[in-house]
Amino acid sequence: MATGQAIVDAEVRELVRRRGIDPVAEPPAVARLIDEVVSDYLDRAVTSQLPPLGDTTAVSRAVLDAVAGFGPLQPFLDDPSVEEVWINEPGRVFVARRGRSELTTLILTADQVAELVERMLRTSGRRIDLSNPFVDSVLPDGSRLHVVIPNITRRHMAVNIRKFVISLSSLDELVAVGTLPEQAARFLDASVAAGLNVLVAGGTQAGKTTMLNALCAAIPARERVVTVEEVFELQVRLPDVVAMQTRQANLEGTGQIPLRRLVKEALRMRPSRLIVGEVREAECLDLLIALNSGLPGMCTLHANSAREALVKACTLPLLAGENVTAGFVVPTVAASVDLVVHLALDVSGQRRVREIVGVTGRVEGDLIETSEIFTTRRRRLERGEGYPPHPERYEAAGIELIDALGHRADVVAWQA
Repeated sequence: MATGQAIVDAEVRELVRRRGIDPVAEPPAVARLIDEVVSDYLDRAVTSQLPPLGDTTAVSRAVLDAVAGFGPLQPFLDDPSVEEVWINEPGRVFVARRGRSELTTLILTADQVAELVERMLRTSGRRIDLSNPFVDSVLPDGSRLHVVIPNITRRHMAVNIRKFVISLSSLDELVAVGTLPEQAARFLDASVAAGLNVLVAGGTQAGKTTMLNALCAAIPARERVVTVEEVFELQVRLPDVVAMQTRQANLEGTGQIPLRRLVKEALRMRPSRLIVGEVREAECLDLLIALNSGLPGMCTLHANSAREALVKACTLPLLAGENVTAGFVVPTVAASVDLVVHLALDVSGQRRVREIVGVTGRVEGDLIETSEIFTTRRRRLERGEGYPPHPERYEAAGIELIDALGHRADVVAWQA
């Protein structure tokens, strides 16, 4: 015999279909409809043999999650303390809080996982099948979805949902949560306003995209910004912004729009500033050429340190073809990148800026010379002895560089 919740669920779905309500786009309408159905159910239960409904609030919430949300995963997506949700197999669902993973008590079936993935991809226009066993997408709330199917995985779908738990949209907000000290934030704010090219580096979940969002908030409002990403993650709140994302190939294997193409197209759109969500492959060459032509820009890159980020920035362009050599790339990186901001996730789960280095533009052998502007000593981010390149750009922007940097003795520390 069907439970009271199952009966309510079926009736709500039927009314949603009849009234032409889009559950994803109109959750409040679905919530009102659930209230109507629950009220009607309780009235009928008095004079019939309908099964008891129990806690009506819990039933209403469960039905809303099932109809307008992502079913049993929805409570985790609504929980602000959960940063990421992933499914290794139907019986092993994990979440991450403050950088630490924990196994949940949620048990799903293989059919439930497949149905959830299908529902998550429905609004994105992206697909996953045997010919395309990986997919990157964005959920309606901005969370990033990544799915891999068998036989790339051993037996079950692997699902990752990376949430943006805290909407940190400025450097001041990053200071408030301890990601970097105020002096470093003031310097980065001035550097972006002056038009320096910034490379944000770090490991997975180190806070690179959040930092890039915060740096974008320091871009002067008069500038036209073009952003390119694999999937939409950046939330640039400026008056003149164009955002573009890549596109997968269709069923015939045509129509793919890679990141390299987007970088090239962006240059035809009269940008004042170019933002690349993340460089992973040969698109690094196109970005360097754009930056080297005088167009200010910023991007993120996976690396374990600022020095390794520069090495990687010199390596990725070599993937563009055999005619691209290190002899061309290394001096181009030295001339194009001005600052590297490196972040890391510490053992407590706190995301922190570990170093900010300037790129002088000089090359010794195959090594790019750098200057320590802020560095971590004794678990504290301190003002280093270095200075950023292009002091004339700060002057042209009306910025006193000495004030932005602070004195060498100015040390701002936070609990590590």
